[in-house]
Amino acid sequence: MALMNGGELLTKALLQEGVKQVFGIPGSQTGTFIDAICRLGSSQGIEFVMTRHEAAAAHMADAVSRTSDQVGVCTGTVGPGAINLAPGLYVAYNDNIPMVAITPQIHSNRAYPFRGSMQQLNQKDLFGPITKWNAVVNSWHRIPELVQRAFRTATSGRPGPVQLDFFVDVLFDTHDDSEIKLLPPERYRTDIRPCGDPKAIDKAVEMLQDAKRPLIHTGGGVLMARAWDELRELAEYLQIPVTTSVSGRGAMPEDHPLLFITKGGGAIMAEQNADVVLCVGTTMSEMDFWGDPPMWGEPQEQSFIYVDIDPEIIGLNREIDLGIVGDAKLVLGQILDKVKDESSPSPERTHIQEYQEADDLMNNAFEEMAHSEAKPIHPLRLVHEAVEFFSRDGIMVLDGGNIALWTNVGGRIYQPRTFLVPEGTGQLGVGLPFALGAKKANPDKPVYILHGDGAFMLNNAEIETAVRQELPVIDIIANDYAWGMIKGVQEVAFDSRYYGVEFTEARYDKLAESLGARGIRVEDPEDIRPALEEASKSDVMTVIDTVLDQEAHMVPPVVFDLVAELWLRDCPEPYCEG
Repeated sequence: MALMNGGELLTKALLQEGVKQVFGIPGSQTGTFIDAICRLGSSQGIEFVMTRHEAAAAHMADAVSRTSDQVGVCTGTVGPGAINLAPGLYVAYNDNIPMVAITPQIHSNRAYPFRGSMQQLNQKDLFGPITKWNAVVNSWHRIPELVQRAFRTATSGRPGPVQLDFFVDVLFDTHDDSEIKLLPPERYRTDIRPCGDPKAIDKAVEMLQDAKRPLIHTGGGVLMARAWDELRELAEYLQIPVTTSVSGRGAMPEDHPLLFITKGGGAIMAEQNADVVLCVGTTMSEMDFWGDPPMWGEPQEQSFIYVDIDPEIIGLNREIDLGIVGDAKLVLGQILDKVKDESSPSPERTHIQEYQEADDLMNNAFEEMAHSEAKPIHPLRLVHEAVEFFSRDGIMVLDGGNIALWTNVGGRIYQPRTFLVPEGTGQLGVGLPFALGAKKANPDKPVYILHGDGAFMLNNAEIETAVRQELPVIDIIANDYAWGMIKGVQEVAFDSRYYGVEFTEARYDKLAESLGARGIRVEDPEDIRPALEEASKSDVMTVIDTVLDQEAHMVPPVVFDLVAELWLRDCPEPYCEG
């Protein structure tokens, strides 16, 4: 028997969950916690990854969860440190990412209600709206119980971030270790997921088999459930085209003949013309146009089979004809088994060629841009070179405005869990922290970022973290010296009156070098590939500062029109006239 403080007990509870890293900035209130990680790290495989900002710590934890089977964990000290975690929790909450945030609270005799203490902050209520669940830990003896509940809640059903708020005296409190009961995860939560109701499965199969132009549309829930094999096999067996939400990209390789690129010409045609849609693991959010016509079919003509593990999501934005509550992997497997029992593989559907022709038309329209020799560099040339270089192996992190739209045109995702984007928020600055978290969880995979100069500057201090942690990610800056997307909106809606959107011609390659990373400046398109080759051989992080054609970058084709339509839809006169 031995004495154990609250920080040690918290660390042991995290080790029970298989946590390998805790990301954050230390503080005196978390002293026992950080010290316990330090002492247990070498022997039990947990480390504290110090970041330069708590928001970045939360984004790194988020990326661990997105790219692995681990649950990311982050921490920040009381008050200012805790509130800095909020942007990262906000992103994770909107994208349904399981993660755990640990915050210390001031001493229990001065908190809830507060009495004017230094750094006081109602962290319980602050994080409530951007977490799936949160709680105040008010006793040493409750640490195992509440850590277990946190991980159970974060990972069950529709996942999401949780927060535990520890009174500082609880972290420093000491008791005999014989008083604790640390259970392995399998003793307090189940990994058995719910299947769909058999009668609903029968009806879904009947609807799919009777359909003339069926479609499968998937979201991030398919990736979270690891349902990509069932998805591909069902699509191939019934010869059904597949589209995905933005966060669902990677569920099928984007060179598969049945997969149509998100918001591409073929995908839009498929979504408009389908008579039956099997919608799996997505909220049909604004990025999916709420499932509304004309981007989708009229409800009286287009039937929806809606599959989700959370019954509250079914029918949330699009009226349904059949709802199935269940795990995406299991439900798709049930449908596949039933289809195989009842029918032979379907022949090719001739109408799919129409969708392929629409995609080919779009690809051909952009072919010249993707190979442009222009100087300054055309943005699609940059995207094309990066995606072609990393091909099927790399993890892509997308962070920004217009470069995200250009990447949607020219980028392709080939493997599950290799595409990170904050779909639900569009949060800028996630690029570098997402990449570092992904690299921590996947050390053998190349990780690269595509973002604008504005987004890059929001968390550029984490270059030092990358160097210190020896994480050789590749940061590709699409540098147009501006908030390019907003500048484009000002061109369209405000008669090119540019205000508050332009930067100086800063040298981000030199900034990287000053922090110990490698910096490369690229001004000629012929130098992009050599820069990527040099960066891929480096054992330190590389920033490739790429100077773009400002005018070309400002107005991406096709997809920009959709974004502008969303932005201008509800704006007052006279601006919407533009």
